Amino acid sequence: MTIKKHIPNTLTSLNLLAGMFGIFYVLEGELFYGAYLILLAAAFDFLDGFVARMLRVHSEIGKELDSLADLVTFGVLPSFVLFQMIRMHTTLDYLPFFVFIVGIFSAIRLAKFNIDTRQSERFIGVPTPANALLISTLPFTALKFPDAYGWIYQPYLLLGLALLMSFLLVSEIPLIALKFKNFSLKGNIFRYLVLLTGLICILSFGLAGIPMVIIVYIVLSVLEGLIDKNAAKE
Repeated sequence: MTIKKHIPNTLTSLNLLAGMFGIFYVLEGELFYGAYLILLAAAFDFLDGFVARMLRVHSEIGKELDSLADLVTFGVLPSFVLFQMIRMHTTLDYLPFFVFIVGIFSAIRLAKFNIDTRQSERFIGVPTPANALLISTLPFTALKFPDAYGWIYQPYLLLGLALLMSFLLVSEIPLIALKFKNFSLKGNIFRYLVLLTGLICILSFGLAGIPMVIIVYIVLSVLEGLIDKNAAKE
């Protein structure tokens, strides 16, 4: 038994550990730590796949472990971020619990991804890490733009966001995957636009810019899909 076959699963386990720490801190009221730990988990999530490909140590247990870790980190944790955001700004004790729908639809999204062979070049529906990053960095956006604080923390708007993102997680909308077959502008224009927008927003606003990046990513994906559909009809 070689050690290298366990390296990807160890990284996946660190993803899961970051998610559990994130839930703890969010329940303690430390919403910003939740975002930091989702970012850390996303790094582990990228590395486990990268290392598995590099070492050529793919396994079925690794695939299942990856989905389970992602459910906690990118499904349950952002649900609790929304839960706490609403809980801090409502007198209705039952209202925050409705946002747990994000965790449920994240589970459905991950299950669909595991059996959907169409997602090699494009994502179908919003990826769970993108959804988690959008939700978890909203407190940074509220801090960066005080005039928007009341809107960002408005309980019913947050509930609406939870419902919208739950729908987008399992929707049939094709979204851009940042996988380049070549680096020419033709065929990659929308990928470059996503990367350029992301760079501008992050450099300008830091973590507060991440929700903007995710929104632009979704809009550009829909626009690219419409253009491709019209081109196919001609």
